[in-house]
Amino acid sequence: MKTLPSHVAPYKKTPKFDETSIPKGLLKAHQTKEGVWGKIVVLEGRLRYKMTEPEEEIILNDGIFGVVEPTLFHEVEPIGRVKFYVEFYR
Repeated sequence: MKTLPSHVAPYKKTPKFDETSIPKGLLKAHQTKEGVWGKIVVLEGRLRYKMTEPEEEIILNDGIFGVVEPTLFHEVEPIGRVKFYVEFYR
């Protein structure tokens, strides 16, 4: 799994989402802006994290977080019940 670069710092965090409140935009391919990294933090359950460029898929849980690289397309999919948030870095 990729890691966040040491030179970035958090600046924003989404509310907590669950399987019923995930914004539709996160469920389809989307990207962050240039220079913006993301960290997908699962609090409960499991979340499928798909990167479409390059193609990769990881199952996230409370011990495995997802790293979103700037401008790379990605999406998430709940696997049953889940609670998570996304933290943004630059």
